[in-house]
Amino acid sequence: MIIDTHSHLNFNAYKKDFDEVIKKTLAENIWLINVGTKFKTSEQAVNLAKMYNEGIYAAIGLHPIYAAAEFQKIKTDPEEGNFLVKEQNFDKEAYKKLAESKKVVAIGEIGLDYYYKPKTKTKLEQFKEKQKQVFLQQLDLAKELNLPVILHCRAAHNDVIEILTLRQAQGEIQKGVIHCFTGTGEQAQKYMDMGFYLGINGIIFKFNIDEVIKNAPLDKILVETDCPYLIPLPAVALAKLGSQGYARNEPIFIKHTIQKIAELKGISFKEVADQTSENARKLFGV
Repeated sequence: MIIDTHSHLNFNAYKKDFDEVIKKTLAENIWLINVGTKFKTSEQAVNLAKMYNEGIYAAIGLHPIYAAAEFQKIKTDPEEGNFLVKEQNFDKEAYKKLAESKKVVAIGEIGLDYYYKPKTKTKLEQFKEKQKQVFLQQLDLAKELNLPVILHCRAAHNDVIEILTLRQAQGEIQKGVIHCFTGTGEQAQKYMDMGFYLGINGIIFKFNIDEVIKNAPLDKILVETDCPYLIPLPAVALAKLGSQGYARNEPIFIKHTIQKIAELKGISFKEVADQTSENARKLFGV
């Protein structure tokens, strides 16, 4: 078995063929967790998971780019859905209602994202503070519901580590995964010391974190696709084209990421697949 711990088959990119993609995925003995980015896509992830008896689960949460959208200009992503990127207030009770489904196994993707940011100092401070407030609210929700978190972090690792370290010092122990990890070896170690897993996906074919992968214990790694994004380079020739004309990632392409991890660690494909699946089962209770 393989578990893709971060996919977005609830996105517009699969509107026409999600059932075909899911059946193909399950036939390969690959399970997956569909991850929400705001209330609408979280709701879609839950509804999609409910359509299948086994192997499809959901995570719900408000992505940081929506949490502070009033401070920046972001273009609509047609692969995610046809909507305007605008302020999305975090409605705790609405998300709690979604979490009543047994198919919900995590709160995510949540976190901090400073990649696209305001240019003025005042707006930058407000932008970061708003993201942090919403992040903390969702960490609290995860604790209340006893669910792990799927953390999105881009250009903000120091702040995420500071927040998690402070909460841990206060006795608020979180469990979860750092999705699409691209930080340093030192940052990876800090996350793992706090009990977090590192989420590894197809970005490793473009962004070199070879040493992080070599040094991270296999029992601290999860594999993911982040589909329709971050397709592993060896899969490009096999992929369908997305609406923007680029190769669309799918859960079945996770095998290329597993193979590269195996090569970097000098172990077999099966060892990586088996251990990362066990890790996912342990974290998400699937």
